[in-house]
Amino acid sequence: MTCKYRCGDACAHEAPNTSANPYFGDVVSEVVRRRGLLKAGAVLAVAGAGASLGAGAAVAKPGGRPEVDADADLGGGRRRDGLNFTAVAPNQLDEVVVPEGYQQAVVMRWGDPVLPGAPAFDFDRQTAAAQAKQFGYNNDFCGLVPLPGWNRWLMVSNHEYTTEDAQFLGWDENNPTREQVEIGWAAHGMSVVLVERDHRSGKLEAKVDRRYNRRITATTPFKITGPAAGSKYLKTSADPTGTTVLGTLNNCAGGVTPWGTVLSGEENYNQYFANGASVTDKVTKDRLARYGMASGTTTTRKWERFDKRFDLAQEPNEANRFGWVVEVDPLDPTSTPVKHTALGRFKHEGANVIIARDGRVVAYMGDDERFDYMYKFVSDEKYKPGNSKHAREHNKKLLDKGTLYVAQFTGDTPAAEVDGTGKLPADGEFDGTGKWIPLASGTRSFVPGFTAEEVYVFTRLAADAVGATKMDRPEDVEPNPRNRRVYAALTNNTDRGKADKEGATEPNPRVRNKHGHVLELEERRGDNTALEFSWKLLLVCGDPAAPDTYFGGYDKSQVSPISCPDNLAFDSQGNLWISTDGNALGSNDGLFAVPVEGRYRGRVKQFLTVPRGAETCGPWIEDDFVLVSVQHPGEIDGASAANPLSHWPDGGASQPRPSVVMSWKKDKGRICG
Repeated sequence: MTCKYRCGDACAHEAPNTSANPYFGDVVSEVVRRRGLLKAGAVLAVAGAGASLGAGAAVAKPGGRPEVDADADLGGGRRRDGLNFTAVAPNQLDEVVVPEGYQQAVVMRWGDPVLPGAPAFDFDRQTAAAQAKQFGYNNDFCGLVPLPGWNRWLMVSNHEYTTEDAQFLGWDENNPTREQVEIGWAAHGMSVVLVERDHRSGKLEAKVDRRYNRRITATTPFKITGPAAGSKYLKTSADPTGTTVLGTLNNCAGGVTPWGTVLSGEENYNQYFANGASVTDKVTKDRLARYGMASGTTTTRKWERFDKRFDLAQEPNEANRFGWVVEVDPLDPTSTPVKHTALGRFKHEGANVIIARDGRVVAYMGDDERFDYMYKFVSDEKYKPGNSKHAREHNKKLLDKGTLYVAQFTGDTPAAEVDGTGKLPADGEFDGTGKWIPLASGTRSFVPGFTAEEVYVFTRLAADAVGATKMDRPEDVEPNPRNRRVYAALTNNTDRGKADKEGATEPNPRVRNKHGHVLELEERRGDNTALEFSWKLLLVCGDPAAPDTYFGGYDKSQVSPISCPDNLAFDSQGNLWISTDGNALGSNDGLFAVPVEGRYRGRVKQFLTVPRGAETCGPWIEDDFVLVSVQHPGEIDGASAANPLSHWPDGGASQPRPSVVMSWKKDKGRICG
């Protein structure tokens, strides 16, 4: 059910990357062995393909503890891993489960009022006018932008997709009504909500604020900026200038910039466009195919019946206007959000930035598709500190001028030693080096046969041409502000090693990869603008009891099982927090924390679990509270509005509602530090 509505059953179709990039093993044989650039501690081996939730990681009964002890104090006193909580047991409960000594509360749910005049949510009588003023559906990324004063923020949430079968009683996907379609348009996009923390209870409370609160939907105007603005590939009958787009779709992960804006990635937008099969021009057809749109006729939601821009037969360029990183300024509710063409077009999971030592801004990005790539962007101009209007306006343009790169990874192990089973090579670790291959900068293309605008609009094809390394669904790619290393969640890839598909490679060393892994990358000399890097696998996920799993060299009897890493975040101590999507170990998805430095490196601890059928998104980590987005609760095959299989968060016989949840210590103490 989730696959159908979130990504248009992407994994049921052939992966769109059919490029003849050199196999990783061929690259390895041509490269001189280089090691030792990354001084980050032990590497992980690979989790076993098909590992199940077995001995040492059983699903616990309600209130039970994990059979593994993820909380043994190995330091002889106060814990030094900076993670002051007791690990939550894996479970299959229809509730959010938090650590002992912690409490939780829903901050916002689908349908809660955002704008003044929004009516109370009424599932049976929902309207498009109401939804446009209410919190949208299936919230994903959640970030906080601080406001002046004490404990006040603007909470910005992505609304990735709609699940019409769960939203409407009697939903007929062959005959949706205009009202249902317009509700769907209004339920997509983003929400900006003022939140304040109550000093007595410690709870975040959402406010219906007239100044700041905002809904951005599938019909909100966006400005196209950067080097491809006005491109012939972006012009449509409704926008002959190629500079204004209505709406943003399938917004997945994102990040808060140092200048107080929010970046959001447009991911599985291809599923919204119909009739790609009717396109006959070969060049256009090939480009659509690389983005998963060449064979489509009708879509699941049938939006093309109500707006011709979703019909590729009528508007072949409209799809090119999605798949970008968008930037929203929540501190200026009158501002027009933008789509940054300089960051390339693909299935953006998100984008996250760090200020390099020379003051330039570097953005890291992943293309969430089987066998697709990791990217970075380096700005031409430097960040201006401060919150003055001049500084903020300057910084909001940093992502329009710079150089776009794609990653090529090289291992230091003979290809024969990476056999897909997870067996460690002779040198004891999966690691290597790599380089960033330039694609374009301004109006200059570095890819033979491609103009600059073709690089930006058809980035996947340009990356194919330069031999980028095929990865296992690179999702969140985030720089750690403490150590400046970059961490990438590679969620899974069950196609790796299949007939006519690339087999195991050192950075993706497991065939039929169902549990995913986390990669750690260090730029040369710690310079985020560098063109060379070293890398290691920090985590290769799965059942700790499986012989081929490995957790940063940490004692496997002392870690929580983890599967399908998706979104990443960091706390003030530099610990990595990981939310999961599609746990293949038989228990609910959750939020996990793991130190990346010192004696506790690799010690994975589960902080919370979400209800059955839900995905853990967000997350946002403060020293004394955590926010997560609980996306698609109850979204299980067979579920529908007439047959809800979850009743979270309202209980009883209620319909499930995607929500933002907060967790904090009962004594209001620190979670980390």
